[in-house]
Amino acid sequence: MSDLVVIAFPTEAKAEEVRQKVLELQKEYLIELGDAAIAVKQPDGSVKLNQLVNTTAMGAVSGTFWGTLIGLIFLMPLAGAAIGAASGALGGALTDVGVNDAFMKEVGETLQSGNAALFLLIRKLTTDKVLEDLKGVGGTVLRTSFDHTKEDALRAALAGISPPPAV
Repeated sequence: MSDLVVIAFPTEAKAEEVRQKVLELQKEYLIELGDAAIAVKQPDGSVKLNQLVNTTAMGAVSGTFWGTLIGLIFLMPLAGAAIGAASGALGGALTDVGVNDAFMKEVGETLQSGNAALFLLIRKLTTDKVLEDLKGVGGTVLRTSFDHTKEDALRAALAGISPPPAV
């Protein structure tokens, strides 16, 4: 079961900085992410998504490979590559992995112009160590699927407040 956390930041740069910090924590095996995307509210009111995985590009690359391979069998590798790339890109564009794009755009529309929201889909988490590393980075928790205790601890860590000692 994964947990979803949505944190708003005043700028896209700040959201990206925190995403990079979380990705470093993943390299240290302190957190396991299913997705880490950023939604930015543009001045014209539209919402731009900045995702880790570009499924359209991945589909095109995969389709090109398989299309070329099949094209070689029929002695038409260029045609096979072109058809494979097109169908792979289409399949990739229709694939949605991680946090739902429509949900991210819906949340992004609630932001003020220029603000960004960081979406983290968390599979596993070493809570105390991750919160210590995120202490004081700022941001406002918009939504979580955490229980109240974890959510309060996250809010305190983002604000740079030390949690009360356990009794």
